[in-house]
Amino acid sequence: MVKVRKGTKPPPDGWDLIEPTLDEIEAKMREAELAPHEGKRKVETLWPIFKIHHQKSRYIYDLYYKRKTISKELYDYCVKQSVADKNLIAQWKKQGYENLCCLRCIQPRDTNFNKKCICRVPKEKLEEGKVVECVHCGCRGCSG
Repeated sequence: MVKVRKGTKPPPDGWDLIEPTLDEIEAKMREAELAPHEGKRKVETLWPIFKIHHQKSRYIYDLYYKRKTISKELYDYCVKQSVADKNLIAQWKKQGYENLCCLRCIQPRDTNFNKKCICRVPKEKLEEGKVVECVHCGCRGCSG
């Protein structure tokens, strides 16, 4: 069950339609958190968590902005309850960031040369046959 803060008003109409999917995503998140991480690099242990977080936010984003199947009240409720990441969704609305994997990939302070992450480089500008993998989240290319 998705965590809903106590002392807040009850969820708006339509919550019962998205709750089963959110519960499945939460179950995946728990599995990823409890998964053994022996033999993995330190950064690799967080990659599944980043991917599931992206999936949950993308689900809410798609329902509201692409398919238009949930109400503004339900969308605001999901953002307020931290079901969806409002900063990541704000980036997805900008041109060129529609497929952004995580916010760390666009923060220059998290890279060696104060630039964007390697996964933000378009694939046609990379060397042929070179496999690119983001250090932060394991993304293999999220540039438009």
